[in-house]
Amino acid sequence: MSEAIDDDLYQRTKALLEPGEIRLNGIIVDTDLTSDEEPTLHQATLDIGHLIAEAAGVEPTDTYVYSGNDDDDFGINQHQGLTLDGEEFVWECQQLMRERTYDVVFYYEADADQEAIVEGVEELGFDVMGVRGE
Repeated sequence: MSEAIDDDLYQRTKALLEPGEIRLNGIIVDTDLTSDEEPTLHQATLDIGHLIAEAAGVEPTDTYVYSGNDDDDFGINQHQGLTLDGEEFVWECQQLMRERTYDVVFYYEADADQEAIVEGVEELGFDVMGVRGE
């Protein structure tokens, strides 16, 4: 486990992946981005969302991001990647301010290529931990 990613966050992420209607896996992305760097955080979220879409067999250009600031019933730092044709779930994330920098938790269907996602996020320059659901 990355030293930057604490056990509490790992356990909370694991709980999000508990069995439901669909099997989920996830990642925890540790960034050094602060609230002053929200445009960079936004771009990183989009880039990681595109990686997840590709690993799930969905063209990133066939997706859009639905954000918490669009809906009172959705968290302000919560975003979903949905398909353009039918608004199917591709990924969801929560941007969490922890010790003055953001950690971002993504989750997505378990049939997406977990290794490709982790490697792709590392190539973007972030510390990342894969979390497999049950």
